[in-house]
Amino acid sequence: MERSKAFWSVCIFFVLTLLAMPAQAQQDYYTISGIVKNENTGKAVPYANVMAPTEHVSTVTNADGRFVLKTPRQPKQITASHVGFHTGEVTLGDKLDNVEITLRPTVVLLSEIVVNSGTPREILEAAIAKIPTNYSDRPELYRGFYRETTQKGRRYIYVAEAVVDMYKTKYTRPVSGDRVRIDKARRLVSPKQTDTLGAKVQGGPTLPIYVDVVKNLDYIFSEAEMINYDYTLEDMVFIDDRPQLVIAMRPRLAVPYPLYYGKIYIDSNTLAFTRVELELDMADKAKATRLMLVHKPLGVRFKPKEMKIVVNYILENGVSRLSYIRSSSLFRCDWKRRLFHSNYRVTAEMVVTNRYPEAHPISGRTSFSNRASLYDKVELFQDPEFWGSDNVIEPTENLLKAIGKLRKLLLKDMR
Repeated sequence: MERSKAFWSVCIFFVLTLLAMPAQAQQDYYTISGIVKNENTGKAVPYANVMAPTEHVSTVTNADGRFVLKTPRQPKQITASHVGFHTGEVTLGDKLDNVEITLRPTVVLLSEIVVNSGTPREILEAAIAKIPTNYSDRPELYRGFYRETTQKGRRYIYVAEAVVDMYKTKYTRPVSGDRVRIDKARRLVSPKQTDTLGAKVQGGPTLPIYVDVVKNLDYIFSEAEMINYDYTLEDMVFIDDRPQLVIAMRPRLAVPYPLYYGKIYIDSNTLAFTRVELELDMADKAKATRLMLVHKPLGVRFKPKEMKIVVNYILENGVSRLSYIRSSSLFRCDWKRRLFHSNYRVTAEMVVTNRYPEAHPISGRTSFSNRASLYDKVELFQDPEFWGSDNVIEPTENLLKAIGKLRKLLLKDMR
């Protein structure tokens, strides 16, 4: 599949080498921590967008619904939003930790909504035509936090994190001009020989460039790709208190590469793309393997099980911008002449945490190559102030425990 080679050649490759880099200096900033919950059930809301509107700083909650937000000045309020909920807001006082934001589920009454006329395909085409109006018409420079993990079964064997700068040309230009630069990064890899995974699959800090489906139209929204799908209009939902048209897509033609099942969320007022959820069709395992797998060692059988991608955009001052992406791949590796197999899950996610007032291009010399892997940038998970004032995605409780176990294994292995 020629159109995806650049994206799928981005890889996560696990090796058992660990180096160290100097710790970063501590800076002055305010830290707000807490949890986002469903008002009706009391359950945590994972992957909700959390923002300090006056500071233009944001992050997302982790799988446990928890967040940490760092701001240069103490904000008066912070907000949280997620698909299917009204936006929640909390006024901050002196206490900045254990802040709880509740989100109330939305109920859409069709009589209150003016539905755009036309077929789902026509709505999509209208939304595509409005991309120059709805998205940035000038280059922009983003600050973001990126994390990639690998689990063998339920056990984490690899964790890597980075603060990145991302330069994006205006949305009428191709993604070939977009660049990502690593500011600082760290990783942990299991030292156990049996945990070594030599397979290369999708991921990497340049992931947000290629799965920005609104800018990279060739991914799923080109005319040549859209004829491969059937589209249906589903019930409306709210995102950030704005009604969304929901279009479901499913493969309708047999082509040489795997297609996707998915949902596309489009703002009913502006026709801006707000969210895209994709799941790779696994009906033909050979096609899925060719798309997901870049390389594997001899003697290993790769069996794909699942690949999902989520792309979120956020509306700010009348302009929609990329805010969060997540890719998750599940597969099994069987070793010939061995009586066991292992399931692996590789997850990569990035949240845009800030935006620079002026966009300065990132040179090719300093940019992160889409053929490189994050393990080239490494740091021990020792310094609690490693990230300083940069915003990160709060680790889940399970991930924190996993990091502790990997530290112990590495220290024991280095003795």
